Amino acid sequence: MLSEGKSTVCAYLGVTAAVHKGMKTLILDCDLRRPTMHKLFILGRKHGMTEILQEGFSPRDAIKKTSIDKLDVITCGDYHPEPTELFDVEAIATLVDDMKFYYDLILIDAAPALPVSDPMLLAPELDGVLLVVKAGTTQRELVERAVEIIDPNRDRILGVVLNNMNNTLPYYHDYRYYGYEYRTRKSQAHIAAKARDRRGKTNHRHRSNPDSKGDTSRSHSR
Repeated sequence: MLSEGKSTVCAYLGVTAAVHKGMKTLILDCDLRRPTMHKLFILGRKHGMTEILQEGFSPRDAIKKTSIDKLDVITCGDYHPEPTELFDVEAIATLVDDMKFYYDLILIDAAPALPVSDPMLLAPELDGVLLVVKAGTTQRELVERAVEIIDPNRDRILGVVLNNMNNTLPYYHDYRYYGYEYRTRKSQAHIAAKARDRRGKTNHRHRSNPDSKGDTSRSHSR
């Protein structure tokens, strides 16, 4: 979906797979209209998908190493005025099949589902599709339409990432409403230390101040 944060989600999935799962991961930036991966990973844009599709550039030479171990990227490539004409599903599918020999996981950041036909054409050639939807913004009808276009048989969509959850749903839908707010061990220790400090100050005040009730009773006895 347009402006749903799909590229950021794709990048985070790649980082998670490489760092936490130890999977050798490749990200293909196939959004030829609004490419983002070269910005997210601070890489050169040129010598990527555009050159592969238009000039027959070697995919192996187009692979760019990121600062993260086991995570590589093939960027979008140089600007092309007609991305629809350049987009070659068969060539991309062949590229993915060839790269499966070298990588455990291949992620593709494609163009938004509704404005263009790229995802619809590409989906049948992939093992699965993950939709990214922006909570509080994307209408239900648009999501249903995107599903119908991309996967009419409902056998390739792996799931949906609901983005922009913060401050979108009512507070009682938030786990913090029920007291289940997540805290790291460090933050829990910090909270406990502050509580002990407050108790210490309170006990000190009790020891240093006389009991007001005892003073009152003595003054009455006089």
